[in-house]
Amino acid sequence: MTETGPLFVSSGNLIADRRYKWALDHMAQGDRSGAADILAQTVELAPRFATAWFALGAIRDQLGDRDGAVAAFAQARDADPEDYHGARLQLARLGAGEAVPAMTGTYVRRLFDQYAGRYDAALTERLNYRGPELLRDAVGSVARVAVRSMRFGSMIDLGCGTGLGGAAFRPHVDWLFGVDLSPAMIARAKTKGLYDRLAVGDLAEVLADEADDNAAYHLVLAADVFVYVNDLGPVMVGVARVLAADGLFAFTVETHGGDGAKLLPTLRYAHGEAYIRRVLGDAGLAPAHVAKAAVRSEKGAPVDSLVVVAQPESR
Repeated sequence: MTETGPLFVSSGNLIADRRYKWALDHMAQGDRSGAADILAQTVELAPRFATAWFALGAIRDQLGDRDGAVAAFAQARDADPEDYHGARLQLARLGAGEAVPAMTGTYVRRLFDQYAGRYDAALTERLNYRGPELLRDAVGSVARVAVRSMRFGSMIDLGCGTGLGGAAFRPHVDWLFGVDLSPAMIARAKTKGLYDRLAVGDLAEVLADEADDNAAYHLVLAADVFVYVNDLGPVMVGVARVLAADGLFAFTVETHGGDGAKLLPTLRYAHGEAYIRRVLGDAGLAPAHVAKAAVRSEKGAPVDSLVVVAQPESR
């Protein structure tokens, strides 16, 4: 899922808020220059108005004014430590600031709360998303090679969203736990009746809590989740701590030809295969299956991805 534009967060100044909405009216009429002028006046009136700064950065970017866009996005970043709008990501996209900044929990939560109502249709109908099916096939392949049943006692669905991954694996698990940062996504997942337990929370924090409770999952799933995580190391360690000795960890990533993590123009992260193997190894996990695939499409073109199934190294 990609960003569509800023959501309104009041400046606390009624006149500034009205000017911001007036600028949006100009944008709707195709008058970008006029909108930029109004927004420039707006932020003079309310210098900490992050939403207006972000909108000004986006319009300047569309007008080809890179330096002006960078300046505006930097002001939006500085005015909002939680980076509600994702100004840090826009700066990275423009080659300014940190190259691969982390997404804040506030940004990710807002993004998916915004999309929850149309998430399923957007992924399956427009983006040809097939991550859960590819992961189910990959897990089945590993199970056949290991001469083990495609039946799992317990599974945790990391970043479960509305439940697309849960739907693919529910016939194969006895007990299913779904966790997501977005309350709106969890609310949608709840309506499907797939999960035995659902929780709103940060992945790393939930994994730490489960490890403290000595939980041991036979299957851990992360379908189209790590495209929103720049540093996968801590999550891999967290998964390793809750994975049963005979458990499997199945996930997808978007990928690129180099090493490490890379922020794509879509404002999603891609991870190199060498990096994936390295962070798995550092966490005490070994890949049992790594395959290139197109998990989804973007503007009609397949997106280079990896489908991975890992297991504890001691096996």
